[in-house]
Amino acid sequence: MEKIIKSVNYDYSAFIKSIDLLCKRYTFLNKMSIGKSIRGRDIPSLIIGKTDDYALYCAAVHGSEHITTNIVLMWLEDICRSIETNLPLCGLKTNELIKESGIIIVPRVNPDGCEISINGKTACGENLKEINRMCKGDFEHFNANFRGVDINHNFDASWEKLKAKEEEMGIHFPSASRFGGRQKMSEPETLALVNLCKTRKIRHATALHSQGRVIYWTYKDKNPPHSRQMAEIFASTSGYLLDYPIDIASGGGFKDWFIKEFNRPGFTVEVGNGKNPLPINDAESIYNEIKKSLTISAIL
Repeated sequence: MEKIIKSVNYDYSAFIKSIDLLCKRYTFLNKMSIGKSIRGRDIPSLIIGKTDDYALYCAAVHGSEHITTNIVLMWLEDICRSIETNLPLCGLKTNELIKESGIIIVPRVNPDGCEISINGKTACGENLKEINRMCKGDFEHFNANFRGVDINHNFDASWEKLKAKEEEMGIHFPSASRFGGRQKMSEPETLALVNLCKTRKIRHATALHSQGRVIYWTYKDKNPPHSRQMAEIFASTSGYLLDYPIDIASGGGFKDWFIKEFNRPGFTVEVGNGKNPLPINDAESIYNEIKKSLTISAIL
């Protein structure tokens, strides 16, 4: 059977079409909107398993990291095929997995930012002049949401300290990246993830970013139960290194907020190597690097 998800750039229209095709082929896969972006685009989640206990995976928090959408959807398609055929994935019986636990995937947290990175000026609408100022004409590397807030600097986790670091670096206004907003938790994309985590029991959360082939798994001195063991499994099965964020990469992120809020394991996995946006043709090879890690983590 031909695969639905391929190593191609998915703008929003193609992205929605691809997940609708997945849901049509695999009827046990459920789609649910967790909110809308500033431009009014749905932020869909895809759910497998009927349970009160989920592992959460999200991707494309930054616009230029839209390759992570492909990667997480490639994994989702493999899981669905494994369930349907009753064949193991990475040696694990996925049918058994979904009897006891569930998976939620949010494949594109920041649809507006991805659209700007993929389609450039045509995605900016009436805000073209302001977005052009933010990115100085370099739309491809745009990371923020439609009004220039970096979603991964907007969560309530040492946000004030992060803002001070931004100020020290001269980041005072909406920007293509690293501006955390005028207030914490100010953005609808941020709140969409927050509300999801507060209304579903998420036992652990993983955010896919690019690039660096490293895994971040701590926030301050917090070490939720099983975090270290899970991080080591991620590292040993992917070849990625465990690391600790520093300076402006520390605080304000989804992983930080999740650990702080729930004292449960949270991870940022920086996939691939190179300069964002990574070549879309690399999506499948990068996916193969972390396929086993993702699959094993789903049962932990």
